Amino acid sequence: MIDLLRSVISFAIVLGVLVSVHEFGHYLAARLCGVHVEAFSIGFGRALATWRDRRGTEWRLSLLPLGGFVRLHGQEPLETVSPEERARWLPGRAFQEKPLGARAIVVAAGPFANFVLAVVLFFALFATAGRPVVQPVVNGVVAGSAAAMAGLRPGDRLVAVGRHPVASFTDIQRLVEARPDQPLALTVLRDGRTLNLSAKTGATMLAGRRIGMLGISGKTTIFIRLGPVASIAAAGTESWNVTVATVVGVWQIITTRKGSADLGGPLRIAQLSGRVAALGIASLVSFIAVLSINLGLINLLPIPVLDGGHLLFYLAEAAYGRPLSARAQEIGLRAGIALLVFIFVFATWNDLMHLGVVQWVRSL
Repeated sequence: MIDLLRSVISFAIVLGVLVSVHEFGHYLAARLCGVHVEAFSIGFGRALATWRDRRGTEWRLSLLPLGGFVRLHGQEPLETVSPEERARWLPGRAFQEKPLGARAIVVAAGPFANFVLAVVLFFALFATAGRPVVQPVVNGVVAGSAAAMAGLRPGDRLVAVGRHPVASFTDIQRLVEARPDQPLALTVLRDGRTLNLSAKTGATMLAGRRIGMLGISGKTTIFIRLGPVASIAAAGTESWNVTVATVVGVWQIITTRKGSADLGGPLRIAQLSGRVAALGIASLVSFIAVLSINLGLINLLPIPVLDGGHLLFYLAEAAYGRPLSARAQEIGLRAGIALLVFIFVFATWNDLMHLGVVQWVRSL
């Protein structure tokens, strides 16, 4: 019961932070572009508290803390607005009356805010708790792998790969992946003695390119606190690495369906939120940063309904010199909704399989 309660609370915090920051990005961009913001809500459902600022924006704190929304003045498509309604729009403050570039900035600002949040969170982590570094120590050796044939054992510490010294497990991965099916000289520290071993890497395909494999895993992690400048650089690098890994994973699912069984939805996120929260605040903050990048990338997918779909419409408008017809946009929105429903159902099914619910029902 405690685990369930922790998962629910953690999920509400994670989703609330991610969606609120996303919507706040839209809000700030709208303000900068001169669009009036009618309402900004943290959460959904019945409003628990409301107040109106001097610019006329109504701020709400709502009952269900599972996200939020921002409502822009005049954001309805022009084809659906009657002349009487349009006459009531504030002069020069309606979203649909803004130039194409301004509208695109407002739409893109939501995903951009998620990327900024990730960088800020990683910066805070590296400057306080420290950056996690997996030591170049062998934790496990895959049977029959290049490492096993070379004689590597759990507990061995790799000092160098070829002529290159290594300080972390990431260094080993980088050097090995760049050398598929090639002989490697390994300098190893074992029980205080230095050994020189030789291995021939294996190879596999990843994202359309051939990479080398050694067949070891690492586990020993230390945290190194960084200074302000180093933290900014490391936060940018970490955000970029997460972005690339996410794009590669999504591309693999689309092109080869590889990893589709690991595609998770709200139930999986809730479960992971609870588990990560149990590890401490640093782990939870890191989890939010990774999810923030995922949310930003997902919203940039060219699927109508999502921000990326709206940007796709704007790209077509820029190419043709006029907005797409109301009929074309309606068809696109319906197709986008259908696709999102399919993805949601598929991800939820994966969640139920992962949580053992489907197996439990079958056993009844």
